[in-house]
Amino acid sequence: MPKISDKGLMMPESPIRKLVPFSERAKKAGRKVYHLNIGQPDIATPASMIDAMHNLDIKVIEYSHSAGIHSYRESMCLYYKSHNIDVSPEDIIVTAGASEAILFAVQSCLNPGDEIIIPEPFYANYNGFTISAGVVVKPIISNIESSFALPPISEFEKAIGPKTKAIMVCNPNNPTGYLYSEEELEVLRQIVIKYDLFLFADEVYREFCYDGNVHHSVMNLAGIEENVVLFDSVSKRYSACGVRVGALISRNREVMATAMKFAQARLSPPSLGQIAAEAAMATPASYFVEVIQEYKKRRDTVVTMMNKIDGVLCPNPKGAFYVTARLPIDDSDKFCQWLLEDFNYDNQTVMLAPATGFYSTPGAGKNEVRISYVLNVTDLQNSILCLQKALEQYPGRIL
Repeated sequence: MPKISDKGLMMPESPIRKLVPFSERAKKAGRKVYHLNIGQPDIATPASMIDAMHNLDIKVIEYSHSAGIHSYRESMCLYYKSHNIDVSPEDIIVTAGASEAILFAVQSCLNPGDEIIIPEPFYANYNGFTISAGVVVKPIISNIESSFALPPISEFEKAIGPKTKAIMVCNPNNPTGYLYSEEELEVLRQIVIKYDLFLFADEVYREFCYDGNVHHSVMNLAGIEENVVLFDSVSKRYSACGVRVGALISRNREVMATAMKFAQARLSPPSLGQIAAEAAMATPASYFVEVIQEYKKRRDTVVTMMNKIDGVLCPNPKGAFYVTARLPIDDSDKFCQWLLEDFNYDNQTVMLAPATGFYSTPGAGKNEVRISYVLNVTDLQNSILCLQKALEQYPGRIL
């Protein structure tokens, strides 16, 4: 029998989705499952996007340009201008979600065996993207006591070697909700200049900042314009995960020309998704005001309730809609599976994402979970109460 590839064997399971079979069995058994495991917002998608789908008047759904529909890229430039980011349509390649943008960038900028430094915990699929390209992740651990702040410059320099080619950050961060400050981005700028590295930045949660905090883009870091590659997506911004439309953005012409070869190889990004995404550009500012207010209520609900549970440490995130919390448990993978297989409170249970999958360092995150506060406040209250009861019963609880 033919053997599976080494890459296939190395490819990690998604910590977000690998427990789905257990969730499905719990539901079949009649239990209500609160999904705090996945960043699927329940916020309504803007009406402009839905209307664009309903009002389509086309006879053929054609390929778009490999870089994406030009009018959509023009409208994106106006959007970025409103966020003090100046780019042209030629600086943008539309992709099938931010995931494809990251794959294009990694394959365009790094060779197999090259290394990329990523502060961890980080978005779990970065592990998969780098394995696909044969690239080695050099993780630098941030810690929960500092709310997962950027590690000091000395930690980056310890990790930099002859094969180091890039640094990657997610800002605001998934899975921690940490929002990098201007001072922290300046640290990254200095490292990138000193060692002539690429700086990859995943900024898909740009809009979601709380308590008066402001997002600062790496696109505005002076002196590294040729080093920066930005990833973006409409999925979370407009609560439109299923349209699968993202973007790779860079002012580096060589990077863009190389990424275009990968874009041409996959022909084009989703045409229908781009039509919906372009329509989303008409979304009024009031939409985001209301959405951010709602997420702040949800965040406050989760953080307040979690920190009242004995043995739990839950930082107060400044952005995105995730928090990584430390629980008094022996093993987050076992605990998250136990929640679905063996536990219920009033015929309810909770689905969480074990934090082990958001680290590259073996053994890290064993007592941490990621919580996505994408449910309404009542459901969040019920789910955290459920979690509290679970921690009281869990056989692997650490006293």
